[in-house]
Amino acid sequence: MGRHAPRARAPDDRHMLEAIAEARKGLGRTSPNPAVGAVVVRDGRVVGRGWHRRAGEAHAEVVALAAAGGLARGATLYSTLEPCDHQGRTPPCTRAILAAGIGRVVIGSDDPNPLVSGRGVRRLRQAGVEVVRGVARTGCDALNAEWFHFITSGRPHVVLKAALTADGKIASGSGDARWITGPEARKRVHALRSAADAILVGAGTVRSDDPHLTARLPGARSPLRVVLDGRLDVSPSSHVFDPVQPGALVVTAARADAKAAVRLARRGVDLLELPGRRGRVALPALLAALARRGIVRLLVEGGPDVHGQFLEAELWDRLLLFVAPKILGASGKPWPALSGGRTMAEARTLGAFRVEALGADALLSIDRTDSRSRRAAG
Repeated sequence: MGRHAPRARAPDDRHMLEAIAEARKGLGRTSPNPAVGAVVVRDGRVVGRGWHRRAGEAHAEVVALAAAGGLARGATLYSTLEPCDHQGRTPPCTRAILAAGIGRVVIGSDDPNPLVSGRGVRRLRQAGVEVVRGVARTGCDALNAEWFHFITSGRPHVVLKAALTADGKIASGSGDARWITGPEARKRVHALRSAADAILVGAGTVRSDDPHLTARLPGARSPLRVVLDGRLDVSPSSHVFDPVQPGALVVTAARADAKAAVRLARRGVDLLELPGRRGRVALPALLAALARRGIVRLLVEGGPDVHGQFLEAELWDRLLLFVAPKILGASGKPWPALSGGRTMAEARTLGAFRVEALGADALLSIDRTDSRSRRAAG
């Protein structure tokens, strides 16, 4: 076998698309692991399929090999991500691949995890297995874009979400915000919650809106609910602390008051003290702490002050603005709470956005990578 991997053949792309379809079944369920799909193909026919269901359970390759059984010997394994070669909560996938007698492995994405990166490929090639990399890479990379960010940056992928009127208001002067957007937009928000590992709001939002922050869709799962409460004065009776798995976490910059801590503990709420100033939690410390808890995808729903802090610190990766064709006028509460420039030349340029219609509303989506590219081009 030469030093260069053989070129991918047309059937490889088709079978990798089948592996991608398997991987999608695990999206939003596998953190802190990536979503991975695999298929075993023999004589042009899929004889085994698998996807990674959740951390601690068998990886996609192992599931597909088990489904293929004896038909795996001499067959081709397609995996959306480079197979692991280290012992974690489960044994190395390379061990299972070699034991099954697979003759050829086709990979979509390279794994940036230092525990894996390149090791799986080397192990297989050293054992005489033909390895092809980069097949349908764009589609495979898209599956785990947030996870790649988590692995390479050491912090969660942060999405800021807000619902606004056409004149940029998040509530009326009385604080009424139900509902700015219509049912289609609210359904999308519940899908976003289900795909997130944690959802974060400030204590002000809890006090004013008393939200549940659950994902209310058939088959959805609710994320960890995180309340940023710099002064530790949020009420333990708030709906956000209702006993829904995987629970709730209060993050504070204050020295924990023993009585307040006991009241929260009685509601099953975890308390985390982090560095901060003037009643505000330091966001880098917050994101690092959430990453240590395995939070890959963080959805920040507000309010305007919390959003302003993330925007000011440039600790965000995607901005989702659900905009309704309504106007509240001067009495409405504006978004975000953020210091601004006095001239248009000082305005923050976020970059190009994508627009999607959701019933009568519009969803504006901006990626921070666009923002960086725009500034560099300027």
